[in-house]
Amino acid sequence: MLDEQMLPDKPPALARSLGVAGVLFLTLSATTPASSVFVIIPGMLQAAGTGAIWAMILASLICVATAFIYAELSSAWPVAGGEYVAVAQTLGPMAGFVMLGVNVFNNVLFPPVAALGIASVMATVVPGLPAVPVAVAVMIGSTLVAILNIRVNAVITGLFLLVELAAVAVVMVLGFADHARPALQFLTHPMVATGQGFVPASAASVGVATTIAIFALNGYGMAVYFGEEMHEAPKRIARTILAALALALLFEGVPLLALLLARIDLATLLTVDDPFGLLVRQRGSAGLSALVSVGIVLAIVNAIIACILACARFFYSTGRDRAWIPRIDDWLVAIHPRFDSPWIGTLIVGGMGTLACFLPMSMLLVLNGTGLVAIYGGIALAAMAGRRGGASAHAPYRMPLYPLAPAVTLLALAYVVWTSWLDVGEGRPGLIATAAQIAGSVLWYKLVLCRRGQWKVQT
Repeated sequence: MLDEQMLPDKPPALARSLGVAGVLFLTLSATTPASSVFVIIPGMLQAAGTGAIWAMILASLICVATAFIYAELSSAWPVAGGEYVAVAQTLGPMAGFVMLGVNVFNNVLFPPVAALGIASVMATVVPGLPAVPVAVAVMIGSTLVAILNIRVNAVITGLFLLVELAAVAVVMVLGFADHARPALQFLTHPMVATGQGFVPASAASVGVATTIAIFALNGYGMAVYFGEEMHEAPKRIARTILAALALALLFEGVPLLALLLARIDLATLLTVDDPFGLLVRQRGSAGLSALVSVGIVLAIVNAIIACILACARFFYSTGRDRAWIPRIDDWLVAIHPRFDSPWIGTLIVGGMGTLACFLPMSMLLVLNGTGLVAIYGGIALAAMAGRRGGASAHAPYRMPLYPLAPAVTLLALAYVVWTSWLDVGEGRPGLIATAAQIAGSVLWYKLVLCRRGQWKVQT
């Protein structure tokens, strides 16, 4: 029955203590521009060569459209549950729980994947570090930090963010200081490096690089998870999301351009695994390279802390909405009496991430699947349903040029699904994993939640 779904007493609320700057620091830390530049963008260069510039432009347009959607829905429902709350309010409770289920994997698996990459980033400074013990230590330390008051974490992540952006600034300065080629040729004649020289970048290769770029820029929507701790969230969260995306575009797009302009052999830049590190080593010094490597490690740790913070608040919302079994729901909504944080939920999130560090990286990537596609698709449909049915009419922020943003997002996602299905190595297994997550969520909803009565989310 419905009474069984509700808590006996109203769960303790999260304390509103953050302004725009604090939420922006946390959100941009989760987006982690430096990690994207040094770890993710090299894959764009290997896929599309100098066509990575076109890929970044296309991804920027798609992410701007998605950010408008996030901004409108988040201003209507600035709730810690994020996407699943907006989808449940517009498309119905089952669709909302599907978003919840997919987001469990999407949120929980990013920190261990990032932590497992720290040892390879530190290889130039401390070679031979064991990946799993380092990842476990980082997960445990990040979890303990995430239990602290959210304002303390905003300061910590803000300081780490300054170091991270300084590492990105080094790349921009070194690349632009001695450039060797005109930027316009990257747009007019995008090329891919092969063993026999350069060939024109194909539309398919630019498409693959665009999907990588979308992943690199992702994170701006995470601001909504901190909505219940933000002063005047309905009026302020939209501009926080848009500002986070604008800064991500600046600190990821400009370094890419600076790298391609640098006076270094272009074929090498397009094929080496660590092109930005190569730029720092060749145009800077060994000492500067070591400092930048430390900055990248701090960026990854910063992203892990921010993601654990966001994920703990997401699970706090699921516990308040009685999505699991009663004992676990009660744990997830427990608030620390001193730090005002969902401390047991934070420990659960950190514990799951720590255990995931012992899984093979390939398995983690497959389990994470293409959840981002499902989430972006869900909020695009939610924005359209909210406008059509009037559920989001109370939102203080309204996206411009509606329905252009959700239409662009859905078309782009259709292309991503198609290209992912053609990739039998990683893309297709990822789609299958996401489909399994959706099916599992529907089963839990039908077999567990529906038997308790109508499942409703709190806003």
